[in-house]
Amino acid sequence: MGSIKIRSRQLDDYTEIKLLITHPMENGRNRDPISGALIPAHFIRDLVVELNGKIILTADLGGSMSMNPFFTFRLKRSETGDRLHVRWLDNLELSDSAEYVFE
Repeated sequence: MGSIKIRSRQLDDYTEIKLLITHPMENGRNRDPISGALIPAHFIRDLVVELNGKIILTADLGGSMSMNPFFTFRLKRSETGDRLHVRWLDNLELSDSAEYVFE
């Protein structure tokens, strides 16, 4: 199962998109409660959202975001069959992506 959950809701004249990304988002300044050692930084660096192959949102993220970041944004126009593609890349060069088709 992927790390990205995508949901949408059609409202009056726009579509609300919600993204939930499962990720530790460690900033590198926290300590392990048992050993006291610093937990290495591990956070999403880049987030890209495409609608039908066209980039509509990019974000440069950092370690100051909370674990499992949640995003909400609105699209003015979306139609049945439109494809939303979301991908992220973290500071350890790990990545994930998900695609969502509007119904």
